[in-house]
Amino acid sequence: MSDTPMQIQQRYKEMLMSRTPIERLRMVSRMYDTSRKLVIAGIQNRKQHLNTSQLRGQLFLRMYGNDFPAADIRKIINKSPDMQLDADI
Repeated sequence: MSDTPMQIQQRYKEMLMSRTPIERLRMVSRMYDTSRKLVIAGIQNRKQHLNTSQLRGQLFLRMYGNDFPAADIRKIINKSPDMQLDADI
């Protein structure tokens, strides 16, 4: 579903495609960095007691938690020495 008129979508696509691949990659990288910072801020706002390892675990859950079954998430986090969960999933 889109509420954006087709001519606006086309213009936006043209604007993006007029940039070099490197410029587009930089845009994506900046968007990812910004979204990561927003997610971290949200986690810290809700769970202020987290240590660094727990924060990494919560970040992983927020970013990728819907992509894996719970058993796989536990395996991934258990194999990562710098990540831990602050509670069971």
